[in-house]
Amino acid sequence: MSMKIYNTLSKQKEDFVPIEEGKVRMYVCGPTVYNLIHIGNARPMIVFDTVRKYMEHKGYEVNFVSNFTDVDDKIIKKAIEEGVDSSVISERYIEECKKDMAAMNVKPASTHPLATQEIGGMLDMIQTLIDKGHAYRAADGTVYFRTRSFKEYGKLSHKNLDDLQGGNRSLLVSGEDQKEDSLDFVLWKPKKDGEPYWESPWCNGRPGWHIECSVMSKKYLGEEIDIHAGGEDLVFPHHENEIAQSEAANGKTFARYWMHNAFLNIDNKKMSKSAGNFFTVRDISEKYDLQVLRFFMLSAHYRSPLNFSADLMEAAKNGYDRIVTAVSNINFLLESGKDGEMTAEEAALAKEAEGFITKFDEAMDDDFNTADAIAAIFELVKFANTNVTADNTKAFMQTIVDEIKMLSDICGLIVEKKEELLDSDIEALIQARQDARKAKDFAKADEIRGQLLDMGIILEDTREGVKWKRA
Repeated sequence: MSMKIYNTLSKQKEDFVPIEEGKVRMYVCGPTVYNLIHIGNARPMIVFDTVRKYMEHKGYEVNFVSNFTDVDDKIIKKAIEEGVDSSVISERYIEECKKDMAAMNVKPASTHPLATQEIGGMLDMIQTLIDKGHAYRAADGTVYFRTRSFKEYGKLSHKNLDDLQGGNRSLLVSGEDQKEDSLDFVLWKPKKDGEPYWESPWCNGRPGWHIECSVMSKKYLGEEIDIHAGGEDLVFPHHENEIAQSEAANGKTFARYWMHNAFLNIDNKKMSKSAGNFFTVRDISEKYDLQVLRFFMLSAHYRSPLNFSADLMEAAKNGYDRIVTAVSNINFLLESGKDGEMTAEEAALAKEAEGFITKFDEAMDDDFNTADAIAAIFELVKFANTNVTADNTKAFMQTIVDEIKMLSDICGLIVEKKEELLDSDIEALIQARQDARKAKDFAKADEIRGQLLDMGIILEDTREGVKWKRA
């Protein structure tokens, strides 16, 4: 079965055919870093990380780019409130975002570009658009994109330009009277007092939001990419504008496949601070292992609206724990299992278990249906609970537990819990290493050092004694 992806552009599932065989170029719009990320931000992070993991499992080499928008009105507002430079705010929340991503087992992108470090490329693309007649400078130095100059505008959102002529509020900005057309959007805008700015041929100012992703995608992935993804709130105007800019500037198709995850609601209501139902990922981490949040996010198809509630999180916790418990039980049985090859009966059962892997792959190949994929994992867990006993060979037990872990790992679910190493345990191992060195048993000392390194503990021998830190 070929891998199929629902393409927002065509509004149908299409066979996935990469530009370059065996390689995938994928761009996912990242967060604007002015605060801790909320659980709405978490959904695309988890969804498209899972897409990436599955593609890597299928043997693709994935170049995965996801940006941080580190210059924005909200960042500037927070910086003014705190009396600091805007970079202080963005750098703080980039680090906090990375901590939350790690806790959700979201793999770092191949590249995490920052908008402020790509200004040169934005100036170049804007100038190209001006030179080609797709953009113009207004009297105050603002540069606008001529929306009607791009004949295919609206092809992603399936909106008609004439229907938008009345003036869609998502496109309107200050200085409306300067526009040639109410649908034109900003590529570059003049600076305001107290705001960060960059020099340009048009005015000292900063880029509009849409231009940054077009430039960063081109720089790190090329003029044409395989997949562009993000939340469905980005379809219009952000992704529509990206297409217009990129294709007008480069003269090529921007992205072959457009993927968008549906909204996340809280108790069947839109999440908002004013409604008192706004939760950050950090808030959730105080009540649940963030692996539970990941499991919850994958329990529905990414294109289906997802409702967040306490009851549904408890159900997700129970489901996740069920897999963790199965793995733990098999690992316990492995300690006393029989050596040797599988029996004929076990070999037949192992062959039967492969059917659940097939079900998993079929679900993921069908537009990354993680809900059905997790159902296949549950079937494998049920099979394991029924068929793996203390009388089995280690070979059979290991085969089954490895299959559960493999499928869970593709979903980014950590189902084999490792005991956290306490400071007292670390100090005891360091003392044992010191004792071995005193006894001139350097092989033993090196073995302990290696053991600590495997556990993520780095040792430093100093005049004051041995110092250690977690990697």
